[in-house]
Amino acid sequence: MRAPVLIAFIVAAVLIGVPSWTGEDRLPLWEATPTITATPVPLSTARPGLRRIGPLVYLGGAQLSSRNSAFGGFSSLLVRQGRFLLLSDGGLTVDFAMGADWRPREVRVGTLPDGPGTGWRKSDRDSESMVVDPATGDVLVGFERHNAIWRYDARLTRAIRHHAPVKMKRWPRNGGPEAMAVLNDGRVLVFSEDADMPDGGPGRQALIFDGDPTDPGARPARFAFVAPEGYYPTDAAVLPDGRLLVLTRAFGIPEFFTAKLLLVDPATIRRGAVVRGRDIASFTGDVTRDNYEGLAVTREGTATIVWLLSDDNGPSLFERTLLMKFRFEG
Repeated sequence: MRAPVLIAFIVAAVLIGVPSWTGEDRLPLWEATPTITATPVPLSTARPGLRRIGPLVYLGGAQLSSRNSAFGGFSSLLVRQGRFLLLSDGGLTVDFAMGADWRPREVRVGTLPDGPGTGWRKSDRDSESMVVDPATGDVLVGFERHNAIWRYDARLTRAIRHHAPVKMKRWPRNGGPEAMAVLNDGRVLVFSEDADMPDGGPGRQALIFDGDPTDPGARPARFAFVAPEGYYPTDAAVLPDGRLLVLTRAFGIPEFFTAKLLLVDPATIRRGAVVRGRDIASFTGDVTRDNYEGLAVTREGTATIVWLLSDDNGPSLFERTLLMKFRFEG
């Protein structure tokens, strides 16, 4: 997660005015299971009838909120068997069931049982990406600042092993493994949010692992991922036919956050390649926009479903936790 300069400045100003703030970025922890409220949101407030962006058909969405101070900052999303698992950029998890009524129920909370840091500051547990290993059901989590990938069991109750690849060592502290995906052929992709290519070429660094990225002997290959000008990768997911979706986000004035969803041919991904995706859906203008950082793909019967999740950064005056549902027709 890149903290936009304007928002960082405003937040800093607010915190300076709070006498109890000590300057430490210690994160709130779960003290109770939150009650989550889901408030419906349209795809566009200006155009209430809007139902489609490119191949994405809008099926509904909601702003998720809670009075629990630990709720928020969610950077990645898994949707499995009717349950939604949200992982914050502080190592906290919340999962819940939700049906067609968009009411979260059977809410459960947790914390990652281990991680690269020992405390509960953001710098200790900056968990930004998450993906399921289909071969084992284990969950892989990418940590910024430490530029490491950890493997946990399927229920996130036990850390199995971890690895900090040499090729990730110089990735920016706040621009590390922001997105991960497992291709249908088993290769694991890891995208830096904003690490420049070592040779000064176009794009941001991304890695291909032929096997387990948490294997201490893993030796990934590097490729360049080129997003639209001003955009950075924030998550990725694989469609049932094997094509790759990459979610990208930008921040600027006057729109603040915008996002673009790119479609990538996995055949173009190989060592040394310069990979570009095709922009298939743009969240700009009057379309509901926010700090989209989570992406998931599921199936409902024969339909392919694409989910987007936004990160409210903790929470923020300017950002919300949005969960948006689309049917993919492309």
